[in-house]
Amino acid sequence: MKQVLSFLCILCSVQCLAQGIRGTILSHDRKPLANATVYHLTSGAHEHSNENGFFFLRDAKKGDSLRITHVSCAPQTILADRDTLRILLQPAAFQLENVTITAAVRHLNIISDIDLQTNPVSSSQELLRTVPGLFIGQHAGGGKAEQIFLRGFDIDHGTDINISVDGMPVNMVSHAHGQGYADLHFLIPETIGKIDFDKGPYYANKGNLATAGYVAFETKERLDHSLVQVEAGKFNSFRTLGMFNLVNTEKQAAWLATDYIKTDGFFDSPQNFSRLNLMGKYSTLLNENDKLNIAFSHFKSDWNASGQIPDRAVKDGLIGHFGAIDDTEGGNTSRSNINLQFLKQVDENTFVKSTAYFSHYDFELYSNFTFFLNDPVNGDQIRQKEKRNIIGFQSELNRNFYWKKTVIDLQAGIGLRNDDINDIELSHTVNRKTTLDPIMLGDIAETNLSGYANAEIRTGKWVINPGLRIDHLKFDYTDKLSATYHQQSQSRSILSPKLNIIFNQNHRLQYFLKLGKGFHSNDARVVVAQEGHTILPAAYGADLGIMWKPAPRLMLNAAAWYLWLEQEFVYVGDEGVVEPSSKTRRQGIDLGARYQLGKYLFLNGDLTYTYARATQEPKGEDRIPLAPRITTAGSIVFKHPSGIDAGIKTRYMGNRPANEDNSIVAKGYWITDASIHYQWKNFGFGIVMENIFDKEWNETQFATTSRLKDEPGPVTEIHYTPGSPFNVRGVISYRF
Repeated sequence: MKQVLSFLCILCSVQCLAQGIRGTILSHDRKPLANATVYHLTSGAHEHSNENGFFFLRDAKKGDSLRITHVSCAPQTILADRDTLRILLQPAAFQLENVTITAAVRHLNIISDIDLQTNPVSSSQELLRTVPGLFIGQHAGGGKAEQIFLRGFDIDHGTDINISVDGMPVNMVSHAHGQGYADLHFLIPETIGKIDFDKGPYYANKGNLATAGYVAFETKERLDHSLVQVEAGKFNSFRTLGMFNLVNTEKQAAWLATDYIKTDGFFDSPQNFSRLNLMGKYSTLLNENDKLNIAFSHFKSDWNASGQIPDRAVKDGLIGHFGAIDDTEGGNTSRSNINLQFLKQVDENTFVKSTAYFSHYDFELYSNFTFFLNDPVNGDQIRQKEKRNIIGFQSELNRNFYWKKTVIDLQAGIGLRNDDINDIELSHTVNRKTTLDPIMLGDIAETNLSGYANAEIRTGKWVINPGLRIDHLKFDYTDKLSATYHQQSQSRSILSPKLNIIFNQNHRLQYFLKLGKGFHSNDARVVVAQEGHTILPAAYGADLGIMWKPAPRLMLNAAAWYLWLEQEFVYVGDEGVVEPSSKTRRQGIDLGARYQLGKYLFLNGDLTYTYARATQEPKGEDRIPLAPRITTAGSIVFKHPSGIDAGIKTRYMGNRPANEDNSIVAKGYWITDASIHYQWKNFGFGIVMENIFDKEWNETQFATTSRLKDEPGPVTEIHYTPGSPFNVRGVISYRF
């Protein structure tokens, strides 16, 4: 620690000795533009603007020619006529040739920038699919958070991926249904302005659950226009959307957005799904370039579900492919959020970014996975329920230092999150009305205090990024089913070092090596049951890869990676038991390509291969259930200035083991969707089609032991939720 403090003191004493050109890059509406590239046309040197739009180009001087590019703006060439510049870029149709490989540590963000420009998402379910190699599945009627797959993980609903919106965590720790439960349904997709993602445990500002990766969504500070939209389609599906610019001046912006969705779904038993969303955001620039954002959101959802059906029931003709054994499954949930972000510009080299948030959350879910296995008379339906308040903050100091040919960007942050969970419940029920047996009932208080330091050292063609994070977690559980008052408490701390190294051959070619340690916490009920032992299992990862732009309109990326997890204890929320698992290792290859053919046609593609094994199990019994092996996803998009947008998207997940010895296999699928949209003046018309080849497929699959009514004994086999058949809906919108 003394050495770290001494290093920080030395950094703070460094003076900004370097000469160069400074400046701020703004959009046409004078909003700071991050990740704009500034080229020195003589030397070839280049830099990128930070989130305040600020850049510093060393060794440049008045009279030099500079070229500025941004993924969503027209390129601009200027003559530096002063030491400090203020540059406004104008919007333009997206062109891949204007995209450059950034020297920033979060270099993969350029992939999401390209995809958002060429493949805008149209539903909250699609938001996570913007991450290359990430697949989702819905198995409880549309109101439950999606099951997530990434890098050989069946992440369940969020156990090994850290998800946030505007700095506010989405994941629910110690959730009634599963650890890290991440329900993104409170987001209206049209409000998303940026998606920051990466895979692996490599960033100091990402803590709990960031093992397979993280996804950070940012909502727009101002809308391009107000919008009213109506969608309608098969299965009595209906959606209305309203987005309204309330204030849109140079220094202030405010908007309000709302949508309502209703559908019966494609199941034999109507889903009766409905969801109402409301979002709003206010942004203002204060004195000296300080910035304040205040956002709120609320959503409420109700639904019925057909659940996961056994393969034998369909094969024997007991039910159809879209049938149900227990169609009284389903639930209701709601979440209300308020989020404040304040950016304080201390000087041109220093700013502090702070986020504070509060969420109130209600959840009630009815499921029946085993039917009549445990209770041959009443069935095995369960209720999982909780009420939760989350309060927290994170504050980060950013300071730039310049010394000779070296630039050091230093970040230091602290954070606190507290989850107050009341009446977290698991009960045996019948028909969503009668409670037969309370299995678990209690209150949880879980607190996570964190701190980190991170430095990006840029010298020559190298970027070296060491970081260190510390997390302290405290778990309290009060068992309300105990005959006497009984509160259990445990606490643990964990250190997570990180190191990223990037070599920029030029603005078209980049190599990277990422190394890091991360962790995911376990459910508080597991923590106290294990008396604090093995409760923060660590993940150790490494990525070696390349970003390459061999041609102006072709972007390639590739990575070979490895991830090892310590032994952990997994809480199975559906049964209220602790299920130990062994150490695991995953290794694989990620490949991606983005190509623009001509002016208007864009082709995107991603492929992943993963080898996943449990390291302490006998060979042949060491498979990791539901770990994806091969996935591919791609799209062809046509975007024309006349107002025509059309695209075809396809995704493939190969067969994968459903149990440890691979004797039960979860079948793969290949599904293709298509859409076309035409904008005529202020009016928009569109058609969205899902599963255009009408393939029969299983969206989620599990190896489950169950027993049907009057069946002589239990059977272990694939239980699945069917994927959508061919579906079409029309869209009409009006901009103003």
